[in-house]
Order: sequence, then structure tokens, then C-alpha cells
Amino acid sequence: MDVIEEDYLSIPEVSERMGISQKLVRKHIASNKLKSVRIEGIYKIPVASLVDLVSEIRGKDEDVSVRSSKVLINFKHVGKEKISWVGIEKHWEAPIASNLTFVDVFSGAGGLTKGFEMAGLQPICGIDWFHEAGNTFRRNFNHSFVEGDIRNEDTKSLFYDTVAKQLNGRALNIVAGGFPCQGFSLSGNRIVDDPRNSLYKELLEIVSFLKPEFVVCENVVGLRSMLNGKVEEKILRDFRKAGYKMNVTVLRAADYGVPQKRDRVIFIGNRIGCKNFHPQPFIPEHRYVTTGEAIGDLMNVARNPAFNHVPTKHHPEMVARLEALEEGKSLYKGYADSWKRCCWSEPSSTIKENHGGVNVHPKLPRVLTAREMARLQSFPDDFIFEGPKNKQLVQIGNAVPPLLAKAVALAIRKSYNEL
Repeated sequence: MDVIEEDYLSIPEVSERMGISQKLVRKHIASNKLKSVRIEGIYKIPVASLVDLVSEIRGKDEDVSVRSSKVLINFKHVGKEKISWVGIEKHWEAPIASNLTFVDVFSGAGGLTKGFEMAGLQPICGIDWFHEAGNTFRRNFNHSFVEGDIRNEDTKSLFYDTVAKQLNGRALNIVAGGFPCQGFSLSGNRIVDDPRNSLYKELLEIVSFLKPEFVVCENVVGLRSMLNGKVEEKILRDFRKAGYKMNVTVLRAADYGVPQKRDRVIFIGNRIGCKNFHPQPFIPEHRYVTTGEAIGDLMNVARNPAFNHVPTKHHPEMVARLEALEEGKSLYKGYADSWKRCCWSEPSSTIKENHGGVNVHPKLPRVLTAREMARLQSFPDDFIFEGPKNKQLVQIGNAVPPLLAKAVALAIRKSYNEL
């Protein structure tokens, strides 16, 4: 289920939310099944028209519900999902320590690791190729980290040896991580091999070798609609062949205290016969943490490189343009996710570093600092990022929000009847 907040959506946005091709969206427009208007030279579809089309396709009024000005639209996959939701709110504050162990594959700076630690789990090892992220990981955690390309056999062997040494005879409970998904392509009805899929294949190999009891995979929402849903089906099928019964749904980070409207696909699977739980959202929309609440106090904090708080000095012409930019709007037409001004009284839009196109401060004529971005990702202030500023921004934008990871970890603890 995805939340559509705008009054109008672009053709690519409709394509992603419905899980259909842009070509099919245009066909629906041409056949008048979808109404469209031209705004600033770009075709936009009114949300109300999209609701009507979804209702017609589904044939069920309950698939679409309106809540104030926001419209909830079910992805085509949602009807197939059998998700077991579990309450975690009463265990949220200061959960007791657990003996459950985990490794973080494609760990980056360690957002997922931080969240799992916050949930009381025991970290064993992280692995990533990104040098600056590795330095950040080592600075903020006391357990092992392997730096290198997991496709390299020497790196992989070092990772396996390190995990075995750190476990020291204990079971490995969880392998967690995300993976790039750009390389999937289709031939007929079959997903074909593509060199860019190698990292996904490496994750499968790692799981098959280490044989953890649980697997957690995190990815972008767009994965669900890739190749008309066949990529998701392949992932579920591959892990089933490896012995893991897996369930998947979309979680919104703001539902767990992250001051950000970041939606992520979360796969959870296990091979030991447990029920796969996903964390039940426990923060209603009217109590979402806002951008202003998260970073307002930093407006009066002086430049501090040691705190990752270094404001960008923009050219005077750029300052003038940023001063005129409205909340929720992007500086550049056609690039809705780049140079977008955050809304002060709402959670931030998705935090990302896109070739310099980072989020714009809601009150000041500049882009966010690394520390402000980290706050909006729910990193604690004592989590310090290493490397030059541009590398810090990439690490933060690519990270799993720690509080979202914490929620997932608590749900897994429920599967073990630990809470």
C-alpha cells in the first residue's frame, strides 16, 4: 500500500504506483480512462481520476480509501500478500538485550546495523566495498567489518572466515542487506541473466553458504513493479528454492518515528518454520515527526565539521533562487526528487544524494547539511560520518533509516517469541 499525497501525479509516478508501464499509462490517457492536464509543459493525472481507474480495475471499493486529502492505493501485489503484522510499540523503548546474531551485507555506513543494535541484537560482521562508508562503520561500531567487493573470491573467503571466527560456535540467526536491482531484464516470460545482477546472486550465495535462520532484504518500492512484478516473483522463488519461506510488503519509515516519508520494500524469510512478522505501524499520520521538529534546533548551530554540520555556500544567484522556492517544490522542472524543498510541518520527502541534488532546507536558502540529513534518516547525533562532505551525503542517502531497521528487528524477535 502506498500513500499518494499529491493532487496530481506524473506519468512515471502513476506507472510506479500502479506497477504498469508508462506506455500503458499513456494508453489509458488516450482512451480517456485516465484524465490528464498539462501543467508547466508536463502531463499530470489528477489523483481522483487514478482512484476511479484503480477502483474499476480492482472491482472492489475497499481497495481504495480516501483519508482527508490523502489517497491510499493498493499495489497490484497487495491482494496476493499474506502479511502477519505484529505490535512492537510496547517493546520500543529500551528493549532488553538478545542473543540473536546478524550480519549486514552491502552494509554501507551501517544504518541497518545501527537499527538492529538498537533492537538489542548482536552484530557479527558488516561488508561493503565503499571505502569511506567502511571508515564510518569502523568508527561507530566495535565489531568486525570486511571492506571489499563481495564478488571477489578472496574478499568472500575473508568474510566467511571472519563471520565464523566471530560467531565462535554460535548460530547465525539473520543475514540482512539490500542489493542493486537495475540489472533484471526479461526475455519472453523469463528473467534473463545480466552481469548487473551479480550482487543479487552473491546475496543468494552468501545465504546458501551461511545458512542463517532468517533473511531480511531491503529495497526500493520500484522493485515491486519491475518487469510487471516478475522480479519480485523471482526473488521469492529463488529464496524458496534456498529453503526460505518469505513474505514481502512496503513499510513507511515515518510509521516508526523516522521524520521522513521513505517507503521501502522489506522481504522477511526464514527456514526454521517460524511465522514471518512485519512490524505493525504505531505512529499515526497526525503524530509523524516533522522536519522542523527533527532539525529546527540545528539552524542555530555553528559550522562544525566534526559534527558533520557544514552548510553549503551557494552562489548569490542560487541563494536567490532557493529563497524563492516553495516548500514541497523542486528547483528544476522535470526533476521532482532533486533540489526539492522540505516541508517544515511534515516529515521530509525521501532523503537522497543524487549527483549533488540533495534536499533543500525548509527555512534557509541552502541545501541540507550532512547532519541534518542524518537527523532526517533517524541517525543519532553521536553517529559520525567519515570522508569528505560529498561522500558523507552519499552514505547517508543510501542508508537504511535506523529506526525502520529497529522496527524490523523487533518483529523478528517476536518470531522467536523473545518479546
